[in-house]
Amino acid sequence: MNRFESFLIGMRTARKVVISRGSLIGVALALTACLATPLWAAPFLFSTGNPTTLLGAFSRRPSPGKVETETADDFLLQETTVIKSATIVGLIPAGTPMDNIKDVEVEVYEVFSKDNSDVGRTFGPPLFPTAFVPARLNSPADGEIDTATRARTAGTLTIFTTVLNSSFKVDTTVRNNLSVNTGGEGPFTGEEVEITITFTTPIILPAGHYFFRPEVLVNNADFLYVSGERPIPGNPFSPDLQAWIRNTTLAPDWLRIGTDIIGGKTFNMAFSLTGETVPEAGTPGQTNCHGQSISALAHQFGGIHSAASALGFSSVRALQNGFDLFCE
Repeated sequence: MNRFESFLIGMRTARKVVISRGSLIGVALALTACLATPLWAAPFLFSTGNPTTLLGAFSRRPSPGKVETETADDFLLQETTVIKSATIVGLIPAGTPMDNIKDVEVEVYEVFSKDNSDVGRTFGPPLFPTAFVPARLNSPADGEIDTATRARTAGTLTIFTTVLNSSFKVDTTVRNNLSVNTGGEGPFTGEEVEITITFTTPIILPAGHYFFRPEVLVNNADFLYVSGERPIPGNPFSPDLQAWIRNTTLAPDWLRIGTDIIGGKTFNMAFSLTGETVPEAGTPGQTNCHGQSISALAHQFGGIHSAASALGFSSVRALQNGFDLFCE
């Protein structure tokens, strides 16, 4: 039973009362409070559970002598959502100073074939293979969502790093050899670290199916993104697609880490996302999107200033700019 139903039942219960003018005002205020926040609005949390020892895969920023390597795993949004923070878990060589983690970049992809993915490059359904990969079905799109890219060096996110385990071994790795049926590149033992990411410019996305791709730059080392649980414990976000990987040579194509490279397995990566849903937000591309979204935020959070604060925006102007981009 929700708050509004409880309120009405209480009002209908037969009892002898004396209703004063003050009581009527109190009733009106109570009713207004019940209606002020959409009853279906809720904090958003997505997590692939605990890190596992099954896999470590490169997810690294480009640097001299090292090509960019991207690992992506999927998540589902059932409502328009403002993503405020994330965590990722990975391995770095033991003894590496935390200050050597210099940059983290996050990108978000829709599922192929959105975001101008070139279906014409493929050999068609049902798997949409190309000359370089056996399938693009259920992969990330060719290109990222431009408005969702965030990076420490750009000032659009901050990081906090925690050592979870001084010695953590994964059974197999996928690093430089991104080829079909290689079976992986052997085990690795390193320092298990969790990177907490706070988006100083939160990411706003409509309902849909997406891939989350973090990359980490470590001085004199590489970051191995570790696997999460599969299936996800108590996962309400179905379907759950597997993790994919690509490097500069393979792009714009992607390979399935489990099915294509290692063979006979599927993997999730260890990450989480947190934020707030905005169920009454406008629809991107429609002329009333911005006005409807700002009105929904004011309604949901009790004012636009409260909305900016609750969602992690630095100011009302920053929130408005964010929803301007969302609505385009």
